[in-house]
Amino acid sequence: MSAAVEPFAVAVPDEVLTDLRERLVRTRWPADVGNEDWRYGANREYLEELVAYWLDEYDWRAQERRMNEYAHFRTTIDDVPIHFVHERGVGPDPIPLVLTHGWPWSFWDFEHVIRPLTDPASFGGDPADAFDVVIPSLPGFGFSVPLRRTGINFHRTAALWVELMRDRLGYDKFAAQGGDWGQLVTSEMGHRWSEHLIGIHLNLSLPLDFFEAALPAEDDYAPDERHWYHHTQARMAHATSHIAVQSTDPQNLAYAMHDSPAGLLAWLVDRRRWWSDCGGDVESRFSKDDLITLAMLYWVGESFVTSARFYWEARNDLWRAATAETPVVKAPTGIAVFPQELVVMPKAWMERYYDLRQLTYMKSGGHFGPAEEPAAIVEDVRELFRPLRPGR
Repeated sequence: MSAAVEPFAVAVPDEVLTDLRERLVRTRWPADVGNEDWRYGANREYLEELVAYWLDEYDWRAQERRMNEYAHFRTTIDDVPIHFVHERGVGPDPIPLVLTHGWPWSFWDFEHVIRPLTDPASFGGDPADAFDVVIPSLPGFGFSVPLRRTGINFHRTAALWVELMRDRLGYDKFAAQGGDWGQLVTSEMGHRWSEHLIGIHLNLSLPLDFFEAALPAEDDYAPDERHWYHHTQARMAHATSHIAVQSTDPQNLAYAMHDSPAGLLAWLVDRRRWWSDCGGDVESRFSKDDLITLAMLYWVGESFVTSARFYWEARNDLWRAATAETPVVKAPTGIAVFPQELVVMPKAWMERYYDLRQLTYMKSGGHFGPAEEPAAIVEDVRELFRPLRPGR
């Protein structure tokens, strides 16, 4: 391992936690009339319940101990600090796999896939399916802070990941998986650096020119998949407000989110509720500890502002193709479609855009696939890479 890569432990200073508690106690709650169904945004009654739990029962130190059961590291590439988990596989010939999260995710959304991917035999699987797992925090997210430079978006992040995997960790060829922003980072690696990619697995598919391209029209879908067009229209109705703000004037929003942990929690939890497969009951998918830990990972690193700017940077430095060849994404690709994902593209489009080797329509789950349905993601990833492993 390169000398530029250093071990890292999650250890938030006591004074940060003390300040957080004082802010939570002083929360000034807004009126919330007629919002039992969350139509106006996060419901105050539920948020008050969450904040009370945060103050009286939640244990950040216990979460730190869980996180520190894994091997964490930090490095800096092109003045960008990068935090990542790196767990070695237990098997005859593990292949390296970089997992990339999105917004409002964190590296910790992959918690429940790490051990099954690295040590399949301990979970009833075949040790020949083992992976070396690398899980970075996106630049300006989580512990990949402080991000002091501008211009870092998903396609620049893809270049950082290639350097991390090849030059810092010594993996000449590797596999990749991602959803949300992680899908775009992963697809860009499969487009621009396909010779170094064993293959990629996605739990969302969008074109790399997402900020310019229109979503497919109804006629772009085959007759037996038109329901996905109407599904996408309905789901995206609850997925545009953050895009508008965070890609236009994210700094304005950041002043509020950086100052109010209750406000930050509301912004994140509302997305978890609407975008997951929870039927309106967010705790059917994410426990109170899960939801608060997510907010903590944005709070303790003071990363909301740089995570929100990830949208501005993508919109104002648009992706450009390295080549006009098709498929656009040349790396062998597997796609898992979860029934409550925000966007489901036509199958014919996926077959044109990627070197599509595997397409799985899952039985349940939403936008946060690895956190909602970790066992399904693990099995789909294993299945995709079995025939792609060297020597197969």
